[in-house]
Amino acid sequence: MIALLNIGALLLVVTTCHGQYEQEVDVPNIINSEYGSLWPLPQSVQISSVPFSLSRNSFQIVHSQKSSAGPNCDLLQNAFRRYFEYMFGFTKNQGRYRSGLVSEVSELQVLITSADPECDAYPSVTSDESYELTVDQPTAVLTANKVWGALRGLETFSQLVYEDDYGARSINKTVVKDFPRFAHRGILLDTARHFLPIKVIMANLEAMAMNKYNVFHWHIVDDNSFPYQSPSFPDLSQKGAFHPYTHIYTPSDVKRVIEFARTRGIRVVSEFDTPGHTQAWGKGQMGLLTPCYAGDSPSGTFGPVNPILNTTYEFMSQFFKEVSAVFPDAYVHLGGDEVDFTCWKSNPDIQKFMDAQGFGTDYSKLESYYIQKILDIVASTSKGYMVWQEVFDNKVKLKPDTVVEVWMGNNVEEELQKVTAAGYTTILSAPWYLDYISYGQDWQKYYKVEPLHFNGTVEQKKKVVGGEACLWGEFVDATNLTPRLWPRASAVAERLWSDQSVTNIDDAYSRLIQHRCRMVQRGLPAEPLYVGYCDHEYKGL
Repeated sequence: MIALLNIGALLLVVTTCHGQYEQEVDVPNIINSEYGSLWPLPQSVQISSVPFSLSRNSFQIVHSQKSSAGPNCDLLQNAFRRYFEYMFGFTKNQGRYRSGLVSEVSELQVLITSADPECDAYPSVTSDESYELTVDQPTAVLTANKVWGALRGLETFSQLVYEDDYGARSINKTVVKDFPRFAHRGILLDTARHFLPIKVIMANLEAMAMNKYNVFHWHIVDDNSFPYQSPSFPDLSQKGAFHPYTHIYTPSDVKRVIEFARTRGIRVVSEFDTPGHTQAWGKGQMGLLTPCYAGDSPSGTFGPVNPILNTTYEFMSQFFKEVSAVFPDAYVHLGGDEVDFTCWKSNPDIQKFMDAQGFGTDYSKLESYYIQKILDIVASTSKGYMVWQEVFDNKVKLKPDTVVEVWMGNNVEEELQKVTAAGYTTILSAPWYLDYISYGQDWQKYYKVEPLHFNGTVEQKKKVVGGEACLWGEFVDATNLTPRLWPRASAVAERLWSDQSVTNIDDAYSRLIQHRCRMVQRGLPAEPLYVGYCDHEYKGL
């Protein structure tokens, strides 16, 4: 008898000598059996009860002879080595076979079907991450149109591998057909409130790949520090970073992060937020910020970027030209959130400018004036731009391809309706601010979010291309960021990858416990969901 599980239909198809019948089943009892535990859940997966043995001494991952991505595809070659170690690197009994098994999977063939596998390209918003995986004896086959799908399929294959008490590896006969529900699945990390060493960023990029995330939203600078080292304006980090030598990201550091992310199918979208959140900018760029006044005299403090000076836009033009060259992604995040108008209101030169422009006392119009100029500057570099929702709310004139990120917790559904009705591509992050923590299993509330739960047409809902889990840095640094982020961010990962019907909390809990243990075994200090232990702890691995 062969038991196959179709997750989408929640049916167990049992084949016997008397034909087939369909039976409702308790999904967790099947998918969380000894056959491995998948996260995020694929669009379609059929796991048989037929096991095959895997041996470190004989198993290999190779390009299929029919593949357009040959042995010169370094991206895949590196992935092959990485996933081989994931599957075999933690056992003390490398040569054992599972007792009673006579069949072995000795090879995983990776077939890239497109004429251009994109081995040397950067992932983009339109990257094809779909794949199909068939595990059978003696050969498993992973088929993808592009290398990005192959990376996702390698992760799935590695998750299907399980071991017995003696460390012997097995995998069951399986068929997977998979693709992401949303194209944009991001993690925001904040490197301005606390500096994050490169090794911490890379560890979390690795974790993102384990959870099939594909966008690293790098909130790199803010009021507190300016760690990005600009070749054009070195004083920005020299005077604005926490430390000018130890707490900066050099051009080579940035390149390392971008390449590390690329080889895991992850885009790096940089954010340089203005006109607010810019106190650190002003330390290294004199005259950029607005002087605040107390009555008729300057107070000695500074507010947002000064929007009335030509020198402001000359600086921004040169700076974003550099940023556009350094970061290869098609988009730059321009921020535009939480602008405090108090300083602008106090400044007599700003007041005169407001009168001359006919803005009256509506300082959101002044903000819009500034943002529009910045958008034009970035558009001239042939980059697209992302903005926080206030830019849309303040009626700034936006290009049709602008991406609006909805982050404010009040009236999220109404905001989604308005932004998509206006025709803008939308990213949702409001329900997924992971810097807010609470006692207990708060991953569940993140898991239960439905991004398309708002009143809108089918076309409007197509405008929501994904979401982001955001971990702002006021209370996290290298010591606690990773365990606070994982596996809580894993809940968001499944919501953005898997089918909309995948909502069973009990099943998710059972799989996520195992996935968390898998991340820990791979070296990631992911915090526990609840009481219990991981198998590898008692096996002494």
